[in-house]
Amino acid sequence: MWILWVWARFGLCVVAATLVMSCATHTASVSSIEVKGVAAHEERPLMGVWIATVKNIDWPSRAGLTADAQRSEFRKQLDKVQAMHLNTVVVQVKPEADALYPSKYAPWSRYLTGVQGKDPGYNPLAFMVTEAHQRGLSFHAWFNPFRVAMNEDVKSLAPNHPARVHPDWLVHYGGKLYYNPGIPEAREFVINSILEVVQSYPIDAVHLDDYFYPYRVPGMEFPDQAQYKRYGAQTFADKGNWRRDNINRFVGELSQRIKQVKSSVEFGISPFGVWRNKAQDPTGSQTQAGVTNYDDLYADTRHWIQQGWLDYIVPQIYWKIGFKKADYETLVRWWAHEVDGSRVKLYIGQAAYRVDEWHDPNQLQAQLRINQRYPQVRGSIFFSLKDLLRHPIVVPSK
Repeated sequence: MWILWVWARFGLCVVAATLVMSCATHTASVSSIEVKGVAAHEERPLMGVWIATVKNIDWPSRAGLTADAQRSEFRKQLDKVQAMHLNTVVVQVKPEADALYPSKYAPWSRYLTGVQGKDPGYNPLAFMVTEAHQRGLSFHAWFNPFRVAMNEDVKSLAPNHPARVHPDWLVHYGGKLYYNPGIPEAREFVINSILEVVQSYPIDAVHLDDYFYPYRVPGMEFPDQAQYKRYGAQTFADKGNWRRDNINRFVGELSQRIKQVKSSVEFGISPFGVWRNKAQDPTGSQTQAGVTNYDDLYADTRHWIQQGWLDYIVPQIYWKIGFKKADYETLVRWWAHEVDGSRVKLYIGQAAYRVDEWHDPNQLQAQLRINQRYPQVRGSIFFSLKDLLRHPIVVPSK
């Protein structure tokens, strides 16, 4: 028997696995409910889904489809998003220093045509934003800032790729190519490439994922000693602090310049779910994560919240309830405390892709029920669309 959960604070109805039904009839009955002093009708939660283009995870289904086929696929996907009464799509428009739009900072993405630099015959980003807005969906443009390629072969890049023009910006690490965040010119280039989209398209938000410095590769040090000596050693005795400062500078400047270009555009980041473990910092979370933002990705997410650089943050809490090393509710509670009293909105990144692995079709629903206990939680984003369609949720329309 399927169980219907009612998320009292938001009037949110979540329907398990394959059951899809409208819950608009419940809206009136819960609209006046108070949870910890917060009126349920104050603000509709953001309920969104990531649509990944890297490796053709969600869209297009494969490289080389015709423009008409790509457009048809995306329209059908948005129709399904709309049918679930979600209100936001987070679409990856720059998966690896390439672009799903004509750009002076990046070649056309190979995930469109199969050939990096090949014009698909239309402007996918302009099309996607229009289609989303026609359905009343917010469109968050998702950028992977520093990743250049999913392989290390520079020759595989398009001849006009900026990374070939500036090979001194490149880092080979773990079988992939990256722009080096420690080079000021490289950071400025990435910021300008994002602002190009802010200026040219009616997007609702700029969205960055969890990749800043790359995830550690065992036994392999990120090769930036020369840049550290040139740019950081005189100021920072510890290379880790220099790296964190590089990312802080990047996030802070990007935040400021987005608002200068178009103040209505929000800026959000979806970091790895653990800032630091309590064993490393007494103010960290009661977790034993093998990776942390602060120590491994050099992303001091707490600092960004305290500085007010973000409009929202979406920690990727991709573990199940009761997982000993990183319990779901433990992390929701920690992040709720971090944003409490700040202007930064907290949404939770939830792992639709792990439902089968958890062998618990009700896990997402249980997680959502936990979210409603914390008034600081103002919505969820699910990774990713293809998996959410297999385990759909339904929220009430306005």
